[in-house]
Amino acid sequence: MPLSHSEIKERLDWVAPLIRAAGKVVLEYYGSATQVHWKAPNEPVTAADHASNELIIEKITKAFPNEAILSEESKENKNRFERELTWIIDPMDGTKEFINRNGEFSVMIGLAEKGEPVLGAVYQPTGELLYLGAPGVGATLEQGGSKHGLYVSTRTQVSRFKLVVSRSHLEPAVEDIKHKLGIKELLQCGSAGLKCGLIARGDYDLYIHNSPHTKLWDSCAPQAILEAAGGVFTDVRGERLSYLRPDVHNLNGLLVSNGAAHSQIVQAIQEYLQMQK
Repeated sequence: MPLSHSEIKERLDWVAPLIRAAGKVVLEYYGSATQVHWKAPNEPVTAADHASNELIIEKITKAFPNEAILSEESKENKNRFERELTWIIDPMDGTKEFINRNGEFSVMIGLAEKGEPVLGAVYQPTGELLYLGAPGVGATLEQGGSKHGLYVSTRTQVSRFKLVVSRSHLEPAVEDIKHKLGIKELLQCGSAGLKCGLIARGDYDLYIHNSPHTKLWDSCAPQAILEAAGGVFTDVRGERLSYLRPDVHNLNGLLVSNGAAHSQIVQAIQEYLQMQK
């Protein structure tokens, strides 16, 4: 049986204090000297990543022992292909931003049901911003004791869109596509979750990530929140992401928008990519 809206709301209420607790753990490391290890070229990891991961895994395993977990900092368990529900976790998205002390990092916890994102939580510890969302249920932003609904912008003219892009993975192609679309305003920001949050709250309209650098844990929670706020989340070909893929890489990038001109943007990107061949 699929999760009901009431069950999803209960899980959102359950995950909120957990992700705040994980953010608190990360902040305990933030002001001290950081020892950085490298999982692969361009993929740093710190003790903060591991500490956050341990807390989240422990709590989810105890509360939902029959559900699968896929986390950036844990060895993959293939049981996610046998379970209907999989928690997809990035214990710290934006490790480079954490290392650089610019505050643009977040903890991200998503839940996928049969490969579809059904809820997401993204928490920025430095600003105490908590994004929560579930398609069909709604999306909210909590900060400083206040809570309000999230809705994407109503801008429809692509040339007036505000584009947010990666700080550490800015591809030359994205700059070219920006010019092709006639977009003037651009912001570089860390953490995919925070970029999607800016779109979910209507401050920005578009996020393009044209490379295969992101993985399932970078997109699951943000996608649930963004879709709950009325936006559209696909790869750069306009195809929906699946969270049951054996390969955890988002090989065809990410395209996130307020939905007003998504197909038009997909077409422009594909025309540009064809010209580069």
